[in-house]
Amino acid sequence: MTAPGLEAIAGVDPSTSALLIIDMQNAFCHADGTLGISGVDVTPAQATYPVLRRLVAAFADAGLPVLWTRQVHLPSDDGRARKALAAHTAKRKQVSAVSGSWDAGIVDELADLATDPTLIVTKHRFGSFYETRLRSLLDMLGVSSLFVTGVTANACVETTIREAYLRDYDVVAVTDAIAAVRPKWAGVAEQIWAQYFGVLATSDDVCAWLAGVEPARATRLHHLLLEVADLDRSLEFYRGVLGFTVRKREEFRDGRELVVTHQGLGLTTAPDGAACSHLEHVCFSARRVDEIAEKAAVKGHRVVRGPGPGPYGHTVYLEDPDGNEVELFEHA
Repeated sequence: MTAPGLEAIAGVDPSTSALLIIDMQNAFCHADGTLGISGVDVTPAQATYPVLRRLVAAFADAGLPVLWTRQVHLPSDDGRARKALAAHTAKRKQVSAVSGSWDAGIVDELADLATDPTLIVTKHRFGSFYETRLRSLLDMLGVSSLFVTGVTANACVETTIREAYLRDYDVVAVTDAIAAVRPKWAGVAEQIWAQYFGVLATSDDVCAWLAGVEPARATRLHHLLLEVADLDRSLEFYRGVLGFTVRKREEFRDGRELVVTHQGLGLTTAPDGAACSHLEHVCFSARRVDEIAEKAAVKGHRVVRGPGPGPYGHTVYLEDPDGNEVELFEHA
């Protein structure tokens, strides 16, 4: 039987859809952020991290845009100061997400996904549309359906959902990717959203919807792994000359040192005695890895390893006709 959420979004056109992630910042998600030090339990927000990573991967694999918002405040705000009644910021230990502060940054658990500054929208109030460039950005991207996620359910998320509906966007609230300051408030909010502003779906519904959009295939280049003679010298070139930035350093599966950059290039030393500047493997994100592996085997191509668990998800390694190793993975 089709899940209610999946059925509700079945008619949404993926070619005009985008994922919107609202305010996943230290101020609202980290225990040492403004909400945390003000006595708010931020664990519900933290529970959305793996859900959001999965959604980002699914939208990216489908070639659909992922947009982020960041709420940013000034230490002194004359607009709020004119109010006779205290603003919501006065109910916290400090003004949240002050411009330039750690508090205003996207949490480390998600920051590596928000790499395109063009797709990060700065806002100064609850609503993601209010006096921001979000609508212009959506128009340029051809987006008419928004899958809304983030924090907090009863403030920034709900305000944005209302704003989107009033601007005639189709709105899908992804319930397990939205966190509330007080979880007991979320149920009523969801009832209101479903009644007036859009439909509710879970991340499972959304990923199943995206998986049904296209057949089993590689979707985009994920990374290249290059074997080099001198790792430090290569790093000097890629970092110092080309401006690459390092995402992590760790051991490769055979013990060699591995450097991974934000630009999608991995560097490792060549095995003893091997020629350098060898393409160790090329990696693609994909859909329906098991089907791809089966198809490769039927057509006589060597399955090197897998399908099975891998560093990025469910993975298979295949050999192309020239002997190059091709890694394909899909997020669980």
